Amino acid sequence: MRHRHRSWLAAFLALAAAGAAQAQGEDLTVLPPPSDEYQPEQTPWGEPDFRGGWPIDHLNGRTPLQRDPAQGNRQLLTPEEYAARAETVEQLEQRYQNEDQSDTMGIGHWAEVAAANRRTSWITSPADGQLPAYTPEGQRRSDAMRSTWVQGQPFDSWMDFDSWDRCISRGLPASMFPFMYNNGMRIFQAPGVVAIQMEMVHETRIIPTNGSAPVPAQVQNWLGESRGRWEDQNTLLVETTNFLPGPSATNIGTTGSPRDNRTPVSEQARMVERFHMVGPDEIIYEFTWEDPVVFEEPWSARLEWQRDDDYGMFEYACHEGNVQIRNFITASRAERAQAASAEGATPVQPQAQAGAQAQAQAQGGRQEASR
Repeated sequence: MRHRHRSWLAAFLALAAAGAAQAQGEDLTVLPPPSDEYQPEQTPWGEPDFRGGWPIDHLNGRTPLQRDPAQGNRQLLTPEEYAARAETVEQLEQRYQNEDQSDTMGIGHWAEVAAANRRTSWITSPADGQLPAYTPEGQRRSDAMRSTWVQGQPFDSWMDFDSWDRCISRGLPASMFPFMYNNGMRIFQAPGVVAIQMEMVHETRIIPTNGSAPVPAQVQNWLGESRGRWEDQNTLLVETTNFLPGPSATNIGTTGSPRDNRTPVSEQARMVERFHMVGPDEIIYEFTWEDPVVFEEPWSARLEWQRDDDYGMFEYACHEGNVQIRNFITASRAERAQAASAEGATPVQPQAQAGAQAQAQAQGGRQEASR
């Protein structure tokens, strides 16, 4: 609930800006490019100083990953659309007060909501703000993925769960988008290296900036293997490859994302990010995701970060006491046994066939891609 006291001032100012911009004939299909005029302070070793807290909880104002098709190629909302989104956010924020008044605790105390903003979608390219179509192989890999978010899926094995279910990783680029909680980001620097600590799933990205050679393609990580360089006085460019397939490239927790956490990542995925510091308290973050095995074309996104050095990072204690994997499996087996008994059939002894089949399909796809 970090933004409850300032969200409506921000909403009022944004609405006023939207009305003024439209009156001046603003082109709603274009976002202004990041400025290169600002010169950040330097670290003691002479690199641009990006260190500090850069949480993205202020972006959790119902801006979707993918754009409403009715908005066409517009990057920005009209004043009327913005007012409607602001009203939706107000209703979501009211849940907290409603629960307090009824002496209950539910999603209102769990989910953080920030002020609405004018962006129609986080995706900026393709121009329609939608994820590109899958290739046939991308669709095959998606169909083979397993997750608790897939409706009607049985559970027999740990392989029936995705990496986020198992508290391992939210993956990339999904980890760089806002969620309804645990949105902390913090940048650390040392000579020749930048580290980005993420509150969700307690992961830290280590990005060498000293020109070190890439690691062999056989070395794969959940978050890939990154190499960075200072592109100019206020921009850090990061290229990431060597992804280990497994996590979904999108996450259901980000508004407007595919709902089943089955956006594949292949061994050929490549992510190019630019962190533009355009002011002492603002970074414009942009990336392009290219995965020719999965998508028919690359796609790009842009988010505006704000400094908040007072943001408190909470421990993401997910593994401890995580009994849900076992609970899902035992409940799924019990449901199927009950259904079989009701139909007069002999219950089949539970097997891990679903997970094994998914693993075999995924391995088959990797072999085909490497040929």
